[in-house]
Amino acid sequence: MNVTLRQLRVFLAVAESRNFSRAGNQIGLTQPAVSRSIVEFEAQLGLKLLDRTTREVALTEAGQSLAARLHRVLDELEQTLLDVQGMSNARRGKVRVASSPTLSANLMPACIAACAKVEPDIELVLLDRIQQDVLDSVRAGEVDFGVVIEPASPDDLHCETILADPFCLVVPPGHRFAGRKQLRWSALDGEALVLLDHASGSRRLIDQALQHQGAHCTVRQQVGHPTTAFRMLEAGLGISVMPSLAVPPAGFRNLQVVQLTPRIDRAVMLVHRRNRAPAPLAQRVWGLIRDTATDVHPAP
Repeated sequence: MNVTLRQLRVFLAVAESRNFSRAGNQIGLTQPAVSRSIVEFEAQLGLKLLDRTTREVALTEAGQSLAARLHRVLDELEQTLLDVQGMSNARRGKVRVASSPTLSANLMPACIAACAKVEPDIELVLLDRIQQDVLDSVRAGEVDFGVVIEPASPDDLHCETILADPFCLVVPPGHRFAGRKQLRWSALDGEALVLLDHASGSRRLIDQALQHQGAHCTVRQQVGHPTTAFRMLEAGLGISVMPSLAVPPAGFRNLQVVQLTPRIDRAVMLVHRRNRAPAPLAQRVWGLIRDTATDVHPAP
């Protein structure tokens, strides 16, 4: 059955006026267009709704039953459409965003502050979780969207890259690489590293970069947070490859950052479930985070 909203409105107008011409004037259609719509409607239903004579239009029993219920159905439909349309104009509400730790610490504070300033009626609730838990939250619909490092299996996700974050080398004073401005990845061959563990979205990319650049290293320690790794470097336990966002904005007092060449980036992405667009409020926060990331960490 392929009944249209227009057919329903035409039938109701005829049922109330009992006249095709008056019904047409009421809804802005010609008398032939009204007649054609009723014929098509009856054909879709497979029954007669109106009895037509030269003097009047009368409702059949089926037509009377339909007309009696149609007012309520159309009123409910109109109210539902108005409610949904109102969502696009909503200015107040809560948006839940999940983010992996280095992004929660070094990107999201600026985004939350920008949201409070630009969208004061939107409450941005941040869930600080490891990468896999962020992705699970997005897929389960627990959050509106996530901020992650490029996922390994994004087939069921819509992803938008908002930032290209290069990897860098962090070394303690006195190390043979201290004082260098830049260094090739291959020079790390044989070094002892302190790295983020595999719960981090960056670890897979770091391992790939080391392998592709011919740097065969010993991983001495694997930790869950960059700050832990930095304390281990200060204790002389090795050197570390880190995303640039993990480096404190003011730099280090006891460590040094060395640029790695060739430049290899991790992609910072916004993700939501494919084919399920975020609600209008969440879309505004999505755009705000994207713009804030560009402003705070512009592309080189």
